Amino acid sequence: MTRTFLRLAALFAAAVFGSSALAATAPTVHIANGVVQGTHEDGLSIYRGIPFAAPPLGALRWRAPQPVKNWTGVLHADHFAPACMQHLEAWMGPIHDSEDCLYLNVWSPAKSAKANLPVMVWIYGGGFTSGATSIAAYSGENLAKHGVVVVSISYRVGPLGFLALPALSAESKHHVSGNYGLLDQIAGLRWVQHNVAAFGGDPHKVTIFGESAGGISVSMLAASPLAHGLFQSAISESGSSFGPTRTPPAPGENVQTLANAEREGAAFEKHLGASSLAQLRQLPPSTIDDARAAGGEFWPVMDGRVIVGDEYNLYKEGRYNHTPVLIGTNSDEGALFGTPPTREAYLNGVRQRFGPFADRVLAVYPATPAAWRQSSMNLMRDTAFAWGTWSWARLQSRTHGGPVYMYYFDHIQPRPADSPWKNAIGAVHSEEIVYVFEHINQSPNLPWTPVDRKLSADMATYWTNFAKYGTPNGNGLPNWPAFTNASAKVMHFTSAPTVGGVANLHKLEVLNAYFAWRRTPQGEAWVKNHKPAPRHADAH
Repeated sequence: MTRTFLRLAALFAAAVFGSSALAATAPTVHIANGVVQGTHEDGLSIYRGIPFAAPPLGALRWRAPQPVKNWTGVLHADHFAPACMQHLEAWMGPIHDSEDCLYLNVWSPAKSAKANLPVMVWIYGGGFTSGATSIAAYSGENLAKHGVVVVSISYRVGPLGFLALPALSAESKHHVSGNYGLLDQIAGLRWVQHNVAAFGGDPHKVTIFGESAGGISVSMLAASPLAHGLFQSAISESGSSFGPTRTPPAPGENVQTLANAEREGAAFEKHLGASSLAQLRQLPPSTIDDARAAGGEFWPVMDGRVIVGDEYNLYKEGRYNHTPVLIGTNSDEGALFGTPPTREAYLNGVRQRFGPFADRVLAVYPATPAAWRQSSMNLMRDTAFAWGTWSWARLQSRTHGGPVYMYYFDHIQPRPADSPWKNAIGAVHSEEIVYVFEHINQSPNLPWTPVDRKLSADMATYWTNFAKYGTPNGNGLPNWPAFTNASAKVMHFTSAPTVGGVANLHKLEVLNAYFAWRRTPQGEAWVKNHKPAPRHADAH
């Protein structure tokens, strides 16, 4: 049946059987663009696949998200929309992708539009090159049952989300390019402001939360003037953006200046064999995304508009969106990313990355035959995740931008026998997600214990408490003290929540000295004069 027929059938049913009978099976809300009908599932009203921006197709490719057009009849929001174009990973499950992808989803426990429940907006990870709202681990029903409205928003990734080009900057009235994926997130948050009340949510009590690239996005939004007022608290799981710019990027120093990103983009354009924006916009989206593997860094850029400066310096100056934050990392993040092929490759990589600081780094991340593999993973954990999160906590505490609650997830979950990180010594990158969303039931064949179930319930309660009250505390949980520079307390999630200090502090202090040096003229000059060979192969 056609979509039009289904809309007419729904309207006919409402007229014949009455709105209350229809609502018993299919909740309906009126939002700014029209009528949306979702589904009732286990006491929740759920809406999947609501457009929050116009499809970024044709002339709208590589433009800021545009307003979605109003529709007539009823929009049936009963299934997930396609993910944004990407290189699909097997772990994500059966996912369809498309360039028409700017949709969001809502899980609401509200019994009426007057419920005024806190709202949690999820931003997925995936290295800014992949990710989808339909991934099973991100389904919001269990969090929503804690008395919050959960929203998940999609955003463009890879070259379609983050390509910067001189021509794209020239056509922009702001003379910038490259941050389309972040602008999608901001458009989603604006949609929440205008529409979430219809679902029983309070637009004045919004918490953004995300993991990995989603956590990095939260960090960037926390410092972006364009996101001011769109959220009142923020949660970042394994994600921050406090390193200086660097070309080519390195873990923890991923952001580039607009000028350098434009040069990278021009090389990518040449690789595609295009010589104009018109030609680029005529290419199939799969061609563009497939070419990503040939080279190119597609990551948010310091454009002066969305990302207005070095985030570390912005926080030092108090120039960010002051809200409470709940932030943390996992104990063995780096295990997900593997190790260099040999000890010599690890040593060479450290010397190339850290230059004059290499010996100091190797003193705490040793390259001995017995230690180098775990050292390489620990170095990835701390450069890409832990140092930035620790810096975020210290700087926000120093500038009194709202209370900081810091955590360290160190619980080893059951892993399948064929898991590539089955022997990881700690919690691998992203392993906390199933605990936060209370989804350990999605893997019933693993030997979960009462400890796992209790820890998951506790974490979900801490997270939703934070959305409700601006503090994770309450509901009989162990007290989680705020982090301050005078009392650097961290909640350690092991077999149970336990308060402790900053993990691996001596390592982080060495990296702190490195990052301070990197921001000096000498550090900048060293990086500029020690760039590796270009990564783009000229196929034409």
